[in-house]
Amino acid sequence: MPKKNDSNGINIISKNRRAFFDYEVLDTFEAGISLQGSEVKSLRLGRCSIGESYIDRIGSALELELVNSSIVEYVYANQFGHEERRKRKLLLHKKEILQIIQGISRKGYTCIPLKMYFKGGRAKIEIALARGKNDVDKRQDIKERDWRREQAKVIKDYNIKT
Repeated sequence: MPKKNDSNGINIISKNRRAFFDYEVLDTFEAGISLQGSEVKSLRLGRCSIGESYIDRIGSALELELVNSSIVEYVYANQFGHEERRKRKLLLHKKEILQIIQGISRKGYTCIPLKMYFKGGRAKIEIALARGKNDVDKRQDIKERDWRREQAKVIKDYNIKT
């Protein structure tokens, strides 16, 4: 089952945990997702993965789609099941779509999903306009994380002794 995250009625279904390690997030958007009935049932069980997915433009139209996300087929759907890795249309305002398309067209920028959740009974996805990090940036993040962990350990040891 998805975890209840906060008092606003948001149930997180799936998170892209590698997104902040691999990308520098510049701007975030909340989008609705066009789903079939059996996909919603599967999402309510928490059977989803967005780790390898990305957002792409549909042809020359002002529409975006979620590509390569996996929503496991709902077992009890019989003949009305769905494809596990089909492209899913995202529902955004025109101004947001134009902003994302403009961002994607720049060199080195992409649009990735950060997390998928239910908000007020509707499936939503938080997407981000991001720039890929190089190896030097990733090493710096690892050093900072190790340094914070070491600091926390020292402070904990100091508090125990006093």
